[in-house]
Amino acid sequence: MDATAVSAAKGIAVQRVKPRHALLVAGFFGGFQALMPLLGWLLGNGIGRYVTAWSHWVAFVLLVGVGGKMLWEARSPRDDNPDSRVLFGFRIMFLLAVATSIDAFAAGISLSLVGAPLVTSIATIGIVTAAMSAAGLYAGRRFGSALGRRLDVVGGLVLIGIGIKLVAERYL
Repeated sequence: MDATAVSAAKGIAVQRVKPRHALLVAGFFGGFQALMPLLGWLLGNGIGRYVTAWSHWVAFVLLVGVGGKMLWEARSPRDDNPDSRVLFGFRIMFLLAVATSIDAFAAGISLSLVGAPLVTSIATIGIVTAAMSAAGLYAGRRFGSALGRRLDVVGGLVLIGIGIKLVAERYL
C-alpha cells in the first residue's frame, strides 16, 4: 500500500500518465517489493536483525525527504508541464522504491523462518505491488485533475505520513 500511495502522488504530479510511466512504477515498486524479501530470505538472521532494527528510520528519512521536497516545490509557481524525466528519473524512482520496500526485507527473514514457499511468495508480492502501483498512478492522475493542480501538497503529506507511520508502527 505504501508503493500504491507513492504512485498516486506521482500521478497527481504529472499532466498525463503515459504507459511508460506505469511500466516504470510497476517495475520499480513491484521489483523492489519482490527483491527485498528475497534478500531477507537469503541473508536470514545473520545481518537481518541489524537491518530490521534501522529499516524504519531509513525509510522514514527517505520518504520525509522526498515528501518535504514536494512540499517545498508546491510553494513555488507550478509548471503545468512538469518534466517527467525528473519525476520518473532513475534516482527518484530508486529512492522511493527502496524506501517503500525496506520493510519487505524483514518479511523475507520471516518467510525463511516460517518455511513459506519462496518463489510463490516473492512472485505474489511483486506482481500485486506492480499492479497496485500502476493503478495508483492512474488513480492519482484522475483525482489530481479533478481536484486541481495544487495537490503536490497532498502528495508530499502522504509521503511524510507514510514515513511517520513506519516509525510509529515500530514503537507503538
